[in-house]
Amino acid sequence: MKQHHAHGQAVATVDAKEPKLPRGRNIRVEHQLTKRRLVWVLVLACTALLLLGSRMAQLQVMQHEHFTTLSDGNRMRLQPLPPTRGLIFDRNGVLLAGNLPSHRLEITREQLEQSFDDTVQQLRDLVAIEPVDVDRFRRLSRNRAPYSGVPLRFNLSEDEVARLSVNLHRMPGVRIEADLTRHYPLGPQAVHTVGYVGRIDDREMQIIDVRQYAGSTHIGKTGIERSYEQLLHGRVGHQRVETNAQGRVLRVLDKTPPVPGMNLYLSLDIRLQQYAKEALGEQSGAVVAIDPRNGEVLAFVSTPDYDPNLFVNGISHTDYRALNTHPERPLFNRALLGAYPPGSTIKPMMSVAGFSTGVADHNRSVFCPGFFTLPGQSSRRFRDWLRTGHGTVNMVRAVAESCDVYYYQLALDMGIERMYEHLTQFGFSYTTGIDLVGERAGLIPSPEWKRRVHNQPWYTGETVIAGIGQGYMLTTPLQLAHATAALAMRGQRFRPRLLYATQGQNGRGYALTEPELLPPVGYDDPTGWRYINHSMIEVVHGRRGTARRIGQGLDYQIAGKTGTSQVFGLGQDEEYDAGRLPRHLHDHALFIAYAPADQPQIAIAAIVEHGGGGSSVAAPVVRQILDGYFRLWEQTADLSQ
Repeated sequence: MKQHHAHGQAVATVDAKEPKLPRGRNIRVEHQLTKRRLVWVLVLACTALLLLGSRMAQLQVMQHEHFTTLSDGNRMRLQPLPPTRGLIFDRNGVLLAGNLPSHRLEITREQLEQSFDDTVQQLRDLVAIEPVDVDRFRRLSRNRAPYSGVPLRFNLSEDEVARLSVNLHRMPGVRIEADLTRHYPLGPQAVHTVGYVGRIDDREMQIIDVRQYAGSTHIGKTGIERSYEQLLHGRVGHQRVETNAQGRVLRVLDKTPPVPGMNLYLSLDIRLQQYAKEALGEQSGAVVAIDPRNGEVLAFVSTPDYDPNLFVNGISHTDYRALNTHPERPLFNRALLGAYPPGSTIKPMMSVAGFSTGVADHNRSVFCPGFFTLPGQSSRRFRDWLRTGHGTVNMVRAVAESCDVYYYQLALDMGIERMYEHLTQFGFSYTTGIDLVGERAGLIPSPEWKRRVHNQPWYTGETVIAGIGQGYMLTTPLQLAHATAALAMRGQRFRPRLLYATQGQNGRGYALTEPELLPPVGYDDPTGWRYINHSMIEVVHGRRGTARRIGQGLDYQIAGKTGTSQVFGLGQDEEYDAGRLPRHLHDHALFIAYAPADQPQIAIAAIVEHGGGGSSVAAPVVRQILDGYFRLWEQTADLSQ
């Protein structure tokens, strides 16, 4: 800066040359620093571009298939196609279990635009929805895939379908699905045999193949429906569908159809089933009829019974409480699970055991004064049902007149061990293996059993009363019918079965079930079998037979045996007086039979709970059933000619 003086004043002026840089500043260094910074920026940019390119290559090339699948999953879904359940018929083609068209209300929670509770409240203005429906929905939802519908209500009425249909546009995620629901057209007629289906519960979800039951809501609970669940259910199918953003199906891309369940034909003749039910009337009891030539079960009745249709879509608490608290227990399958003392119906089997062990023969006779005493114990009397006694009796008279004293002596001479060995050959104390779930085994007692169960020794008096089917001895109506069939076939035994034939999908592949032989009774003397058969014929057709009243007017021969089993024990000096006892303490009435006696086609066991005497109550039941059977047999024979 320079100073100039004008008119005595100093004026400052700026030099036009470039100002000097501050001391210590190096332009070359600054340029190098800037250059290095640009290089680092370029390296970072290139690295970022390289990483981005690598990631894009990974996503679009290496993981292309994976992300394509995920993308398709947003618009394409796999839907299960549940199979149609197989039908159940009797041996003549009468429908016992079928499928009826129905509608159910489903909700897909992922598609709801409001909460589930709000949706349910909105639906309650249109149809009835109970708390049990909501609880079941929540339970089923835990086992369903996302975006799959879960049923809220089953079996909608036509009015309910109409009300819902005009309102569904306001409720995304709610829809009505067409369905088939199980139906039993004959109601209670064969409920204890056919059984019923019900909704799959939590316990069943743990044991079934969830993939095979995708889309299915019901499973067999009892009877044939449960025993042959795998055959009846079929195999699930699938379809791949394309959906829009709201989850609605736009089109089906591909489809694997389900395989329907097989149709089953049972050995039951529903007409004979009806005869047996009518013969029992209002009485509680059971009837089992078997073809002794092959083990086919012709009738399987337990009364009282109930309507299985109540259980298909969930029985109400009121209805279930009424059935469960009913004094006659209609839910209890007496034919399969009822355990009763066989009473005198065991005497023909005891006769076989006596012959087989050599203790009894055709000439053996016993004097019956009306009671029996053990040697050295004259004060303890085992009474005969006939107070005045039968006099001197052989085996034929002992069976025909049901002499207890004869079989007291036979049991004592044989001993409990040999009784156990030979009676179990008829199938007693074991399950028969019938194709129903839950069969009860019954009981033929033994000293070893008593020590194990009661921790007590076996007493001789217990052997004596076992000889007439009392004491610890128990049998089911099914076991008794099975043993009667073995008597009819002279010791040959077949496993009882209900499955007569199977039929594949669309009515193809009709296949009969083959009979299954069981180990025979270990006695093969034809003369002895004829003797026992004759003694059972005398029960019905003999002058003194205990069931002689049902033998009147018969044009065929019945071989039978009456039985009366005590519900409670009597003291030494007590008298049984049914008129002074409540009904639940009355004796059970039993009767076994096969016919025709010379060429048996049918073997029957019947029990009437608290019915009193077998001759007066159970025997007429069996006579009525046999009359019906032979009428049906004659009609079938006429049609075949």
